[in-house]
Amino acid sequence: MFRLLLPFCFFCGIVLFAPAQINAYQQYIDQYKSLAIDQMHRYRIPASITLAQALLESNAGRSALTLKSNNHFGIKVGGDWTGPYVLAHDDAPNEKFRKYNSARESYEDHSRFLSMRGRYSSLFTLEPTDYRGWAYGLKAAGYATNPRYGDLLINVVERYELMQFDRKHKHRTKQEDRAFASGRELYLCNDRVYVLARRGDTYESIGRDLDMRAGKLRKYNEVGDDYVLQEGDIVYLKKKQKHVAKALRYTFHKVQPGESMYSISQRYCIRLERLYKYNYLSPDYAAQVGDLIYLR
Repeated sequence: MFRLLLPFCFFCGIVLFAPAQINAYQQYIDQYKSLAIDQMHRYRIPASITLAQALLESNAGRSALTLKSNNHFGIKVGGDWTGPYVLAHDDAPNEKFRKYNSARESYEDHSRFLSMRGRYSSLFTLEPTDYRGWAYGLKAAGYATNPRYGDLLINVVERYELMQFDRKHKHRTKQEDRAFASGRELYLCNDRVYVLARRGDTYESIGRDLDMRAGKLRKYNEVGDDYVLQEGDIVYLKKKQKHVAKALRYTFHKVQPGESMYSISQRYCIRLERLYKYNYLSPDYAAQVGDLIYLR
């Protein structure tokens, strides 16, 4: 079902990385890491695994299939696909592969592909930081026919330190060190570190753990003194960005049930007033299910 175009040594079982390949891989990671992180937040698939699969299946975005169809994961049409497709040679001539309008659509479809098929269900019981479990689990579930597929994924993850996108910011601040010491996980979105609120958390309790003033945390997260944290809320440790991550710019977010302009701004780590500004909306606008919110 999937194509694997990466040079591979069958004697040692590792990927062969030429200098040009390394540069292409790093460029791909820099361009698409935010997409992978976004998918991790929504579907609990490790960003490291998503990136490693995309790198392998698309040859760092350079495969003919990816260039002509935005298909970064080599996913074939299958029985439930009703969208456009392209023809490409794989196990047989002129096989049908899914075609997308953007890389973002491909990443989204990949996540849905894994999350909606029962044979991958056991993977979603793993911690999002368990990239090794995911790598071997994908191979065991039949994602690819290459017998070394799990090792290939792990090799890419570890060579490029992709595991940093699953949980950690590579260079931690004093507050981030304190977060680890207090048992809090750190996450990364749009180059900003955040923690997730636990049950019963307040800005004061998080502030004590991080040695930060609650008022500063409220300011960074654009909430007033009367806002009550809910379990799972995102709490950024620095001021949010003026723009969404590069890979997401000039795309649209379709409002889902329960979402608000504020929750969308938190999800993409963009300042709320900027989100209103880029969409030419007044501050009293309330997001409606199905609305398209322009990301910039």
